[in-house]
Amino acid sequence: MKKFATELRGKTVMTNDGQILGMIENFVIDTKTGEVHHVLVVPAEEVEPRLFQTDAQGRIILPFTNMKAVRDVVVMGVD
Repeated sequence: MKKFATELRGKTVMTNDGQILGMIENFVIDTKTGEVHHVLVVPAEEVEPRLFQTDAQGRIILPFTNMKAVRDVVVMGVD
């Protein structure tokens, strides 16, 4: 499955068990290889960001490899 980053920005992110995490804001990409490393998610109000790794702006950092499905929402595996 191929998607443009612009198609994924603004999509809702949820866990495998249906918990809404927030909305995709951006991606962390290796500029040498073009590999996407992480997805940056603006946390939903009901999410406790301290339970996740976050960046300086408070966005949740999720490994791109955890992305499971992309439809109306993006499903991410969260350990």
